[in-house]
Amino acid sequence: MRAFVFLLIVLTAACGSKEPANVGFITRLGTDTVAVETFEFTDNGVIADVIVRVPTLVATRYELTLDEMGGIEQMTVYDVDPNKSFADAQKIMREDTRNGDSLMVAYHQENGTVNVAVPYESGVLPFIEYTHWPFEVALRANPMQAGDSVDVPMIAGRRTLGFLLTINDEGNTVIRHPFRGTMDVVRSDIDGIETLDASATTRKLLVERTENIPIEQIAMQFKKAEETGKVFGELSGAVTQEFEVDGTNFRLEYGSPMARGRELFGGIVSYGERWRTGANRATHIRTSADIRIGDVEVPAGEYTLFTIPEAEGGTLIINKQTGQNGRSYNIEMDLGRTAMNRVVNEDYVETFTITVSDEGTGAALNLLWGNTKYTIPIEL
Repeated sequence: MRAFVFLLIVLTAACGSKEPANVGFITRLGTDTVAVETFEFTDNGVIADVIVRVPTLVATRYELTLDEMGGIEQMTVYDVDPNKSFADAQKIMREDTRNGDSLMVAYHQENGTVNVAVPYESGVLPFIEYTHWPFEVALRANPMQAGDSVDVPMIAGRRTLGFLLTINDEGNTVIRHPFRGTMDVVRSDIDGIETLDASATTRKLLVERTENIPIEQIAMQFKKAEETGKVFGELSGAVTQEFEVDGTNFRLEYGSPMARGRELFGGIVSYGERWRTGANRATHIRTSADIRIGDVEVPAGEYTLFTIPEAEGGTLIINKQTGQNGRSYNIEMDLGRTAMNRVVNEDYVETFTITVSDEGTGAALNLLWGNTKYTIPIEL
């Protein structure tokens, strides 16, 4: 029945749909465009053209043939010259082919081809960073009613991840990423994606359906912008900084997201909730000597920092666990908690920054982003 429903949906999309040409998604992070994609359903699959700007511009064409269960039968991935037509792409980067209970993946590289076998799972689709047309395929292939849920396998590199699709009691669709959080979907009248709000995930992207996207023209414009030095860069660059105050050395390691026109504290960083204090890996601090941060005695060594920001201040958490992802937190490993002071930072800081400053009689740990500065005194 699922196979019959899926084939009916694909044939309807290909033959009876009133969708305009070049329908697709624009993905934004704040005011910046992260990715642009268009897709077209064929009689047995999908052709998708994608531009991703992170960290630098990459243009790609995907030609996907689906099997009777709505999973990958064959997929060819082409590297596209941003200054040329997507349809004329000849350079194949990757080929996926179903072979019985395996999915054979061939990565074509400059020094040869690497072949990988991945266990085939029914209905498996590709997972592609910053790209959302595979979720459109998954939603169309899995018609659901309130209370229903389905686990959709998606291949990412050499492993398969499970994405849980659920229709909640309000009739809204929720897609749960296995480790980044949930995405809220508003469906269009063709039961595809109208908007996808990933602000509750670590990526905090917003995806909107758009018609008549001139993707080749956009690719050329982004390429010209890069040639003049306007490179998008990483969403959250990894920062390592060292400071010295009165002979005490501090080493800070953290992910540094950019504001990109977004509301920061009270917006993408919620008040009253624990924050990783940066992005990606947990924020780490190392001190060469025994110190006191706020009210907490901190022996020399390495720790992780979490915060609970508030409109009038907040809490700094110093944790003894190290090496973990920023979403991992064990309260039993807390060394201690102390209050943060919040002040207005007159110079706008686009990129989240942590510093240790010399305050004359001691030092201070400072968290700066936008026009906000959280600060905690350090006694050396």
